[in-house]
Amino acid sequence: MTNEGHRKRLREKFLDSGLSGFLDYEVIELLLTLGTPRRDCKQPAKEALLKFKSLTKVLDSTVEELQQIKGVGPSNVFGIKLFHAIFERYSKEKIQPDILLNSSSSIFNYLREKIGREKKECFVVLCFDTKSRLIVDEVSIGTLNASLIHPREVFNLAVKNHTSHIIVAHNHPSGDPTPSPEDIATTKRLVEAGKILGITVVDHIVVTNNSYSSHKEMGLI
Repeated sequence: MTNEGHRKRLREKFLDSGLSGFLDYEVIELLLTLGTPRRDCKQPAKEALLKFKSLTKVLDSTVEELQQIKGVGPSNVFGIKLFHAIFERYSKEKIQPDILLNSSSSIFNYLREKIGREKKECFVVLCFDTKSRLIVDEVSIGTLNASLIHPREVFNLAVKNHTSHIIVAHNHPSGDPTPSPEDIATTKRLVEAGKILGITVVDHIVVTNNSYSSHKEMGLI
């Protein structure tokens, strides 16, 4: 009954005032209780926070990493991963075209929710009108390679949508946003193709979960 009473208080506290006043470990504890009918989740929550150092890193961790915490198993990890999956879907669907993205940092903030946490490399084409408003974007999943990202596919989307200019981007699942030689080669091919079609390639941005690099800012375009 003690555990059930504590859980009830946590849930009532959340329903009354949201997460305001919750400590980070209490947020983790609340999520762990979703998949744990009776066991106390306070200590595993504190140990998870101690191991991963922040609430964000706990939520971003894999199922395997979470289960390294004593008291966290296949069942009670459910709540954390459910929250993460719902948040990702919500973020992706909430973001709409026809928005203003006028800096590399604003584009990073836009793309980190779309592809920043993906485990596979994703290549994105962002198409803009003459006022730098996003018209449409398209994501393809695979391995970025100069021979696989063909200008024909990239500019087909741009031509169909009467695009003024484009920005291309992809993620690095490794967490290092430094452009590779293949990234630089791909960018040069796209820039040259864009000149022929009259569609400017403004930038190529490499995205990770918490950082990015810009070919334009680095003088590579």
